[in-house]
Amino acid sequence: MPEKDLARRAVVTGLGAVTPIGNDHATFWKNLIAGVSGVGPITRFDPTGFDVRIAAEVKDFDPTLAMDRKMARRMSRFIHFAMAVGKEAVADSGLNFSEWTPEQRDRVAVIVNSAGGGIEEIVIGNDVLRVKGPGQVSPFAYPALSASMGGCLISIEYGLTGPVINQSAACATSIMSFIDGLRMIQRGDMDVVLAGGTEAPLLPVGFAALANMHALSKRNDDQQRASRPFDRDRDGFVYGEGAGVVVLESAEHALARGATIKAELVGAATTSDAFHISAPDPAGRGAMMAMTRAMQDGGVAPDEIDYIAAHGTSTALNDATETRAIKAAFGGHAHKVAISSPKSMVGHTIGAAGVINALTAIGAIREGVIAPTINLDNPDLPELDLDYVPKVARNAKVDTAMINGFGFGGQNAVAVFRRFEA
Repeated sequence: MPEKDLARRAVVTGLGAVTPIGNDHATFWKNLIAGVSGVGPITRFDPTGFDVRIAAEVKDFDPTLAMDRKMARRMSRFIHFAMAVGKEAVADSGLNFSEWTPEQRDRVAVIVNSAGGGIEEIVIGNDVLRVKGPGQVSPFAYPALSASMGGCLISIEYGLTGPVINQSAACATSIMSFIDGLRMIQRGDMDVVLAGGTEAPLLPVGFAALANMHALSKRNDDQQRASRPFDRDRDGFVYGEGAGVVVLESAEHALARGATIKAELVGAATTSDAFHISAPDPAGRGAMMAMTRAMQDGGVAPDEIDYIAAHGTSTALNDATETRAIKAAFGGHAHKVAISSPKSMVGHTIGAAGVINALTAIGAIREGVIAPTINLDNPDLPELDLDYVPKVARNAKVDTAMINGFGFGGQNAVAVFRRFEA
């Protein structure tokens, strides 16, 4: 491979995770492969009187491990998560920004997307405003609710003066970070991109609205079995929270410093259904186009995909539509490719869902293990008849993996990762 091409290839050199099944990447991966459910009773607020009283919460998380106590008090939970995963991913990559020149730090971008940002600050601030008046609203409320602030604080932490970007694309949000990061490296604009997503959306108003939309599972007495993608008895998704960051780096840059390369991001694409504010297009055309274009972008044939980390929300419409889209995009290979949904364990983390899928796919490539779709007791036949890797993890050689993210409003994003070969 010519040196100029290595400069335009985006490789993965660092990983960070905060999830309902682990507050670091190693714990997340161990529990993911073991099929551990992160679903339990809601503790973020008193759910008495709510139809839905379960969630996939991040547990025992200490924000002061990622930032000083004063800043932790001033910032919101999604920012706490962002700082934790950003620091873990940078440490995992072996990058030492303190030794870099200002010109080198100019070539590092931070794209840690969030769909909702610090929406909790609006709720808290509104309560203070109503009870105590405008003079008592915290001056830090505005930066704490800004969806870009997670990325901003990471850039401040390391003195990274490349662009800080935030995009909101509902459940496709964090896959958008991979699309942007890939293009920045392909164009030669950046040497390093910290890409991912963070979300802490577990507020009473969100649960009430989604429950009234009939989007959430109401298995309050069967919590760990509530998220059951592709199962005929699924009754909605489980609301979750979490974050992840993947360090993308030009292959030339990574090889020059002797970094461990975990995978390569080879292609990505985004489309729109242009159909409905919440329901996917039943024909799955937009999702199919996103998958097809991502493969074309990466120069990958459908029969080269070994594994798909599915969007797999555990809702009747999404699971059926995604299955139709996979069949349309992959043809006969659809029945041969392994597919699983991490949401069966971590719930639906909205803006962090795509990066959690990426961590799952990269892990499959690195470790030769495909995470399971737990709780898949009765596939919804005859239509949902693909290989969803039910119940237990599977040892398999994975060279190429796809991640799917399909959001409210018909926003579709797909990325393809591959084993790196120089």
